[in-house]
Amino acid sequence: MESQDNGSETGRKARGRPRGWTDKTAQNTIKSLDRAMEVFEYLSEAQGKPLSKLADEMRQSPATVYRILVTLEGRGLVEFDHEEQVWYIGPRAFVIGARFLRRTSLVDRARPIMRKLMETTGETANIGVGKEEAVLFLSQVETHANIRAFFPPGSLSPMHASGIGKALLAYMEPERLDKLLSKGQMTRFTAHTIIDPTALRQNLEAIRESGFSVDNEERNEGMRCIAAPVFDMNGEAVAGISISGPTSRVGASEVEELSRPVIKAAHQLSLAIGGSVTGPQP
Repeated sequence: MESQDNGSETGRKARGRPRGWTDKTAQNTIKSLDRAMEVFEYLSEAQGKPLSKLADEMRQSPATVYRILVTLEGRGLVEFDHEEQVWYIGPRAFVIGARFLRRTSLVDRARPIMRKLMETTGETANIGVGKEEAVLFLSQVETHANIRAFFPPGSLSPMHASGIGKALLAYMEPERLDKLLSKGQMTRFTAHTIIDPTALRQNLEAIRESGFSVDNEERNEGMRCIAAPVFDMNGEAVAGISISGPTSRVGASEVEELSRPVIKAAHQLSLAIGGSVTGPQP
């Protein structure tokens, strides 16, 4: 008897999938929609752009970009500031993004752990995941202190200058890490940013040995971050959890002590999502 599983050509078609499901050739893509999404994604990374500059930077016709923006505006995905004459991402984009976050239990399971971490350390707790060469911050629990770090959900930070980013890099597959580090010079944000690949690799080795990473004013002067990786059931680092605060409170002498609750929180979240605990114990 022929198999009827998985929507094979010889068996029953999987529900919700048309024939030729795996065919991703040009004939099965909508070019105008692809172009619209390209504009939408570009605007999300470069907020507050006038039409002329947006079209010029994307090397697209202003008329084409305008039609796309007006269409997206009708859905609330972008909005136009008439006073400044610039385009921004609209509120509907956040609503859709929030629905994505609800799809996964990572953020839901992280919230109570992050809250406890914030209460234990007195510093803002964050969770983020890797997105290409950057860290995508998903959620944070802010400290009640007057001076605090702020990473709004959806913000991005380069991996090499981020506590969570370096925690993820430390456990990245060697081939992928090599490819990432060979792309070119890394951006220097402060005098403390590690931009030399050899020095960064040495830092990543130290992270694997200690179980935690430190953003030592590498992204912003006067701010320090301590992070640890979160592992899934396959032992892969899929996220990072961290605390961040001013160096006046998160001093160099406090890093070792503060790293313990961070590692503990990362281990708790790993277990909460069905993952494994890897690396040094807190």
